[in-house]
Amino acid sequence: MTPGSLHTIPIREPSDPRIPEYANLKDAALAARDGLFIAEGPLVVRELLRSRFITRSVLIERSKVEPMRDALAHVPGTVPIYEADQSVIDSITGFHLHRGVLACGQRIAPLDARQLIADSRTLVILEGLSNHDNIGGIFRTTAALGGPHAAVLLSPGCCDPLYRKALRVSIGHALRVPFTVTELDSGLWELLAARGFPTLALTPDPAAQPLQASASERGKLALVLGAEGPGLQPRTLDQIARAGGRHIRIPMTHGVDSLNVVVAAGIALSRLAQPDA
Repeated sequence: MTPGSLHTIPIREPSDPRIPEYANLKDAALAARDGLFIAEGPLVVRELLRSRFITRSVLIERSKVEPMRDALAHVPGTVPIYEADQSVIDSITGFHLHRGVLACGQRIAPLDARQLIADSRTLVILEGLSNHDNIGGIFRTTAALGGPHAAVLLSPGCCDPLYRKALRVSIGHALRVPFTVTELDSGLWELLAARGFPTLALTPDPAAQPLQASASERGKLALVLGAEGPGLQPRTLDQIARAGGRHIRIPMTHGVDSLNVVVAAGIALSRLAQPDA
């Protein structure tokens, strides 16, 4: 395909055998069976097309082709762009897709945690976050406030950033911000200390140091957050302290015990992370 040209393949029937990955959009089945994921909406699909991930195909509603032409014109000719009426797409996916564009991405080998740490200045480290909205929101927040060399480390108990809902909430930034899954153990906290990362564990514990007292630090940062409700595990908090890290809290009005984890991440990153030059 030459730059600027665009060839689409019409899909007339929901049962067309060329598009099985879009049928009913079962994230877990796609990931387990073929290592695939689905990007939904113009902004997320645009991020996929320019990301490190592989685009397998695009499925687009007829009226959305022109608004997406600038991005789709650079899709390699080996990647099919399927075009269908809204009613056909709705029948394929099993719901009304009002954003009108989907793309199928291919998962790639996970990034190495040690290399990711070496390449980063800001690390957002998540323990046990199982809510897709929160995962997506934190990726969006990290992209906005984490500076030019930000990355995310997730514990094995976190939900998948490439699930469709998490991707959608992140506005595609889960495809842009580097991430990997790793064990949150004493070895990690010791490695971060050796690499010059101040490790700050966010907790509502009244005994923790107020965030304002930590705001003078600049440069590298490792911010650790836990799930809403349980927060960071006591074992994790203890290991961080033993490795030289600190427990910090966001001062709040009396009678309010906690913040949404995405809001907390945003406040902390806005005060602590290295700003983009």
